[in-house]
Amino acid sequence: MVKKKNRRERRKFTSEFKTEAVRLVEAGGKSITQVAKELDLTESALRNWVEQARAEKRGGLTADEREELIRLRRENKRLEMEREILRKATAFFAKGSS
Repeated sequence: MVKKKNRRERRKFTSEFKTEAVRLVEAGGKSITQVAKELDLTESALRNWVEQARAEKRGGLTADEREELIRLRRENKRLEMEREILRKATAFFAKGSS
């Protein structure tokens, strides 16, 4: 019989909490592992927050900018599909009227 590992429910954290956790890693002289244990976080989640904060400092996209970029790319794809449909419809009706 295979035992399944109990998974805890996915939690949401405020941006303030994430910022403070990152600050503890960067300024506190503690490792990601230590801070994650102290705050009852997974190491991978905290590592992602730290990497994101460092990317933002280097001039990378913020989380909000990434979300907007994803939204705009989806919208752009939808508009391109609509334009293609209209182009084909115009060609179809122009062909039929001649």
